[in-house]
Amino acid sequence: MTTSDEKLEGGGRMSGITTPPEGGWGWMIVAGCFLSTICIRAVTRCVSMFFVEFQLHFEKDYSSTAWIHSLIDCTTMLCAPLGGFLANRLSCRATMMLGGLLSSAGLVLSSFASSLEFLYVSLGVITGLGFALSYTPAIAMVGRYFSERKALAYGIAMSGSGIGTFVLAPVVQLLLERYSWRGALLILGGLVSNLCVCGALMRPLTLAEDSKLVESMNLNNIDAKIENSGLKTSPAESLASTKTSSRSRCLSLESREEYGFLLIPDFLILSVSFLFLAYGCSAPVVYLVPYALSMGLERQRAAFLMSIFGVGGIVGNITFGWITDRKCLKRYRMLSYVVAIGMAGFCCMFLHLLHSFSLLVPFSLLYGYFDGAYVALIPVVTSDIVGSSCLTSALGVVYFLHAIPYLISPPIGGWLVDRTGDYAATFSLSGASFIFSSVVLAAAMLVRHFQKSAARSSPAAQLILM
Repeated sequence: MTTSDEKLEGGGRMSGITTPPEGGWGWMIVAGCFLSTICIRAVTRCVSMFFVEFQLHFEKDYSSTAWIHSLIDCTTMLCAPLGGFLANRLSCRATMMLGGLLSSAGLVLSSFASSLEFLYVSLGVITGLGFALSYTPAIAMVGRYFSERKALAYGIAMSGSGIGTFVLAPVVQLLLERYSWRGALLILGGLVSNLCVCGALMRPLTLAEDSKLVESMNLNNIDAKIENSGLKTSPAESLASTKTSSRSRCLSLESREEYGFLLIPDFLILSVSFLFLAYGCSAPVVYLVPYALSMGLERQRAAFLMSIFGVGGIVGNITFGWITDRKCLKRYRMLSYVVAIGMAGFCCMFLHLLHSFSLLVPFSLLYGYFDGAYVALIPVVTSDIVGSSCLTSALGVVYFLHAIPYLISPPIGGWLVDRTGDYAATFSLSGASFIFSSVVLAAAMLVRHFQKSAARSSPAAQLILM
């Protein structure tokens, strides 16, 4: 619902809105985010399909080759706060379009790579930086247009990752066979340039809660300060000095409001769990295709596993989004998130025991389902804790926390494969990390539950209730 003074300003900005529209142009925002996750997360996942090609072409071991995927994931997450910062200072639209240009250029440059180190920079750093500038603003915009149907909107938007993986995996394998890895990267560069189109859809939206800080620093305050200022300076100098001081104080206050969520205990606990989650989720995606090939599967069948993984992600995105938007289940969003993480961990723990295509298919479907579930719920549970006004900055921090685990997980997994000769230790470590992430949140939820129960049973609480 919006107020009667809703209007569209010259720059395409909607103002005078007291609550998120819950639809309208919001569905175009969801479509833009959906396409963005295809171009970012699905393409990043499909980079794992280049693993064997890079390894054979440059004659490198598992650990060295794994740094490519690590760097692109790490840079995307490490620079996520930069994406949030630029989106708040410029606009989500401009930031996403800049990211689209950078990531497309990185993929095109990668098609001319002459060494693995070249790919570290072009594919890992440049493309990753472009993805970072596009990813955070796209996800944050969905949270600004939806509140009551937020989980469903995010479920649809984030399903782009699964749908993109389902479609792109066989396409990328076909491109690799027909045009080699260089031609495939060049074509992916053209695909990723569509992030500029997605950015153009991001119409800015100003909610009532965003304007409270600005309204408190209005011209009346400046006039009052001018009247109280001394007579040693001219009126013009006094006005300029006071405006500068007010502007500085406003920026300082705005920064405190923008990053005040960092002191919320629930957000700090969530942040700790993200570190273990990020470590757990990276290696299984990177090594699923190489593991299938090591089991003797044909390349097309190995690529098909990534498509199945994508299908599971689609179902997980949408079903968990729809279910957790029900009024009776909204209070259990965090519990749903914890269950999804824990189940993904159990799937990973048993992956090394599966040695045939008929067993790897249900794994890919089940693991993809829970992966899609928690991916869709990450921005939802974050928004529930920090609020929609701080969501852009909070998501920047959330994805920043993914950076180092994303960086070290695939190389450590590759090192374990090189040392042990199989994938058991790599997948088991990922599964354990998933499970520990869910245990951290479950423990925090139990402590909070017992604290509330103790507060209700205390004499003081009973007096209040009476």
